[in-house]
Amino acid sequence: MKLTNTWMGALLGAALTMGALTLPIAAQAADKEKLVVQVSEANPATWNLALNNIKNIQKDLGKDNVELELVAYGPGIAMLKAESEVSNRIDEAVDSGVHVMACENTMHGQKLGKADMNARIGYVKSGVVEILQRQEQGYAYLRP
Repeated sequence: MKLTNTWMGALLGAALTMGALTLPIAAQAADKEKLVVQVSEANPATWNLALNNIKNIQKDLGKDNVELELVAYGPGIAMLKAESEVSNRIDEAVDSGVHVMACENTMHGQKLGKADMNARIGYVKSGVVEILQRQEQGYAYLRP
């Protein structure tokens, strides 16, 4: 009987170990893909490329399976103004769950207020710091 209890204990220990080893894999499978996109140019073609990339990622992975953040700073902030050439595409991105963020440092430097900007966007103090912090949180980085 003692031998049986030893084997049962060993099997139970092995089963618990295997369960503990597979837990991180299962948890990773449930995690969303994460991407931060930098746009620091005022070129509408660059913006359209970035927004097309985002749309394709959502289509390929499923919009509920990916966390997307677009961060604009420097000259790129111009395309986040209320009447920009890509304003309707910004609205579409926000509607699809993309977090579109404007750098307040750039806005201050260009003497822009929130009233000048697309009403649907969010704000971060520093675009570069936001990108850095997102990468530290496991976000992949894209600059089209």
